[in-house]
Amino acid sequence: MVKIMSDSTCDLSKELIEKNNIDILPLHILLGDKEYRDGIDITPDEIYTWADANKTTPKTSASGMEDVVEAMRPYVENGDEIVVFTISQSMSTNFNVMRLAADELEAEDKIHVIDSANLSTGIGLLVLTACDLAAQGKSAAEIADEIEKLKSAVRASFVVDTLVYLHRGGRCSGVEALAGQMLKLHPRIEVVDGAMRPAQKYRGKIHKVVMNYVKDMENDLKTARKNRVFITHSGCDRAIVEEVEAYLKSLDRFENIYETRAGGVISSHCGPGTLGVLFIAE
Repeated sequence: MVKIMSDSTCDLSKELIEKNNIDILPLHILLGDKEYRDGIDITPDEIYTWADANKTTPKTSASGMEDVVEAMRPYVENGDEIVVFTISQSMSTNFNVMRLAADELEAEDKIHVIDSANLSTGIGLLVLTACDLAAQGKSAAEIADEIEKLKSAVRASFVVDTLVYLHRGGRCSGVEALAGQMLKLHPRIEVVDGAMRPAQKYRGKIHKVVMNYVKDMENDLKTARKNRVFITHSGCDRAIVEEVEAYLKSLDRFENIYETRAGGVISSHCGPGTLGVLFIAE
């Protein structure tokens, strides 16, 4: 058997995780001197409350080495193979933790660790593809090879409602954050080669901004892989999410349109009101 695992930054819903029998390895979130497991001990809304009260961004850290080893051990002892996904190496040391866990278990030939070169459901898209391949009877090595070829086709981007959290996390200057607030600027952030980079800037109310952002991707969406597309957000107004979903349905392209809430690690860096549409190019 091939077991599919991922760190918690894949931001897949509980329903998709359970349906595809995926094991999730949580990263850690530090609020002051208290440490929590992403998706288990704390919610994004609790993170926002703490961050706003303390005027700072929580620190995040990789999965615990001992926890990872113990999560993988039963599968290794059962003779199973494992394909495990991590957030981009440029954003976390989690890839190294997974590799060290494989070494600790003396199972480097059984455990295939994949640097997704992505974040959030950019990872989730790859994880679900790996589940599809495993269901087809592919070996872990075959799955890893196919995923490596597919990574560059993932299209992950999002627009943020507020620059405050990016500023607190050191991803934009105080001047940019202040100017953005005054001018109602909302940057589009793209993931390219495993790193986040700013792209187009939109101006105006977030509802209009989100729809302009999505419609700007129309040509790419119409030629995307048909099997799935994600609307991933960090707590958006329902009306915005529903309008994005209605628009995606109107394209008559996708077999599955999934809505999912970004987890604690992603939310703590991008802040509330962030929304992205993520898919794989054909």
